[in-house]
Amino acid sequence: MKRVHLGLIILLMLVLFCFLGPYFSPYTLEETNLSEARQPPSFSHWLGTDGAGRDVLLRLMYGGRISLLVGFCAVGLEVILGTMVGLVSGYYGGVVDQILMRLVDVVFCIPFLPVLLLTSAVLSEIQVPPGARIYLMILIMGFFSWPYLARIVRGQVLALREEDFMIATEVLGLKTRRKIFQHLLPNVLPQVLVTGTLGVAAAILTEAVLSFLGVGVQPPYPSWGNMVQAVNDFHDFKYRTWLWLPPGMAIFLTVLSVNLMGDGLRDVLDPRTKEIDAPRKTPQNKGWGKFL
Repeated sequence: MKRVHLGLIILLMLVLFCFLGPYFSPYTLEETNLSEARQPPSFSHWLGTDGAGRDVLLRLMYGGRISLLVGFCAVGLEVILGTMVGLVSGYYGGVVDQILMRLVDVVFCIPFLPVLLLTSAVLSEIQVPPGARIYLMILIMGFFSWPYLARIVRGQVLALREEDFMIATEVLGLKTRRKIFQHLLPNVLPQVLVTGTLGVAAAILTEAVLSFLGVGVQPPYPSWGNMVQAVNDFHDFKYRTWLWLPPGMAIFLTVLSVNLMGDGLRDVLDPRTKEIDAPRKTPQNKGWGKFL
């Protein structure tokens, strides 16, 4: 539980920093001042300014809002789709299971990055606003990530169908909806929670990579990913570390906190993993045997 608490504290601090911090800043997101472009950290700009003279600290806060929004919303869509498909597929079996699993195989075969690059090119051609692109990216990330969770939930449901409590629900004549949502769903929820928690870190990293490549969040909206694009300029990378180091550290701390929470929840909700991860104790060799 210590890891869960530590990860939760770090994540809570980052959320407060991103969502409450801008209200205490004397600057605005659209405010530019070319005369103060690329200024190092000072009392007026704690993390310096970027190429347009904008406050890096303020952009770091707003960038965190978008990165966290993309991560949590994409995983929320993944959890909803994956859990529902896995529950239905595992419960009904037969033809329904075959159709849904073939759908999962089809989605797995679609290359994620080429599709996103093509989508970005089409959106640029038809001049879709940058704000709308954020929500479209969330939909694409959620659509491509749900099959993995669906397979996990399906496997759990196939095992739970043979348990005594499910046989009792058949004897009692309970409705299918009640069997799925009141008896199967609570039993697979711990695995869904752990997988979803770890998926948040993957989604935030994916958003950062896509924004770094220029196909994610587009200017003027900041995100931690497109702020790290400063490393493309060798001079900025070497002499202006305040442009890329803060968003890089923010990504690191966010992913670290979410992974700590997910790993800790896995140990709490599934005690069997402790037995797997724990080193085996072997009897200590005595005498000459310890040299062999």
